[in-house]
Amino acid sequence: MRAPSFHRRAVLLGAAGLALDALPAWASADGHAWPMASAVPGGVAHVPLGPASQRPAALAGELPLLVLGDPAGWTALVGIPLAAEPGEARIAVPVDGGAPRELAYRVAPKRYAEQRLKVAPRTVDLSPDDLARFERERDHQQRVIATFSEPLPTTLRMRVPTPGRRSSSFGLRRLFNGQGRNPHSGMDIAAPQGAPVVAPLAGRVIDTGDYFFNGQTVWLDHGGGLLSMVCHLSAIAVRVGDAVPAGARLGAVGATGRVTGPHLHWGVMLNRAMVDPALFIDG
Repeated sequence: MRAPSFHRRAVLLGAAGLALDALPAWASADGHAWPMASAVPGGVAHVPLGPASQRPAALAGELPLLVLGDPAGWTALVGIPLAAEPGEARIAVPVDGGAPRELAYRVAPKRYAEQRLKVAPRTVDLSPDDLARFERERDHQQRVIATFSEPLPTTLRMRVPTPGRRSSSFGLRRLFNGQGRNPHSGMDIAAPQGAPVVAPLAGRVIDTGDYFFNGQTVWLDHGGGLLSMVCHLSAIAVRVGDAVPAGARLGAVGATGRVTGPHLHWGVMLNRAMVDPALFIDG
């Protein structure tokens, strides 16, 4: 979906009785914009950069940010890590021949629920061999998630990769066999073994593999530091390098990796921070 031009937006917003700056430049004609703004740990902040004749760059620390909009107004979309502390945060906008311009936004606190799960003991208390495997896989996936590519996405409205009940929401503080681990960094969808899994957004396949915790996994690059992953698959139907449209089949629901039964784990990453997939979908 192409973002409306500045003049077209002026007509749309004026007809709706809204101020011109009430919606971001990439808002669809029905007045919705994805991802929804939610400046909390695990959310996405919308930081206005102001007008400019060309798309400006923006950085969170040393990480490039996804910037969308048009010359009438640009916005940086900032993925906020789940470990972020509430309070003021800043991004930087490089300026030719001068010090970067700093822009502040506030991260609000959010308390996520707790979830207790029973899994195979070997997936909680790792053997030396399993620990070595996990560390190799972690190093590999750190290289995968560093991807930042162009062209930038023309829409950020995603589709759910497989139909089903949300069985575990993003951000849950999880205890496996009574032991605390990292918060849940994606959305779990209850679906039967073998159910089709499709691309939530057009992208390029940048990694596939069978990992200790995530099982059979596919990573997609959507451009501008926006990535998505689908995990615990029973089968993978794509290869690294494939360009896939939204809705293309990636594989099938399974129960590989650390799981309690068949389901899909869907994760979305923005500027290397796992963020809530629910911000990118209707409802």
